[in-house]
Amino acid sequence: MNSCVFSDEDLLSLSGIQHFYFCKRQWALIHIEQQWRDNLRTTQGHLLHERADDPYFNETRGVILLSRAFPVVSYHLGFYGIADLVEFRKSEAGVSLPGHEGLWLINPVEYKRGSPKIDERDAVQVCAQAICLEEMFGTHIDSGDLYYYETRRRMTVDISDFLRDLVFSLSKEMHDIYRSGLTPPAVKTRNCRSCSLYDICIPNLTKKRVSVKNYIQKHVKKATEIDNPD
Repeated sequence: MNSCVFSDEDLLSLSGIQHFYFCKRQWALIHIEQQWRDNLRTTQGHLLHERADDPYFNETRGVILLSRAFPVVSYHLGFYGIADLVEFRKSEAGVSLPGHEGLWLINPVEYKRGSPKIDERDAVQVCAQAICLEEMFGTHIDSGDLYYYETRRRMTVDISDFLRDLVFSLSKEMHDIYRSGLTPPAVKTRNCRSCSLYDICIPNLTKKRVSVKNYIQKHVKKATEIDNPD
């Protein structure tokens, strides 16, 4: 675990860890340069989260207490954010919960628009939420859940040592880049075209082997050909 303890002024948005894992440049454009543009995917994601993020919604189902839009923070990660849903389940192995009798186990649930990923971009987000909740309640959380609207199913995420180490490593790098104020260059992949920031990022322009001068001349030539066809 990172021994560094961050102050309130140093806290970064927890949700950014998914952007950072997916593309460091995308994260920096959003969180350092404050640039954002919606596309169909991001608009759908906003609408789905609006349904989940009701800060006034709490529900008890037998031995389970559901709390939506639950604020979380970790001063060891240097993150703050909102968990879509936190489930508290009565258990003798749990911890006390202010305002409620008994002991409770804690399970974070993150809602996602699409389907399960082959990498850890979604898993690191729910793991970061679990670490926040552990710090806030003084407990240990073994797992969390990802709910995918496309499949209408939950996927349980094991909060393993590997995943924890990855989250702390990503956190450190995010804070280092944020302090530097420098946006990383693009690493162009097949995912670039689906990114809502493609036209702002211009990945071809940031590749080292592409001259900015040649890039501009190429597009000026294309524009000239369109305006002056044979």
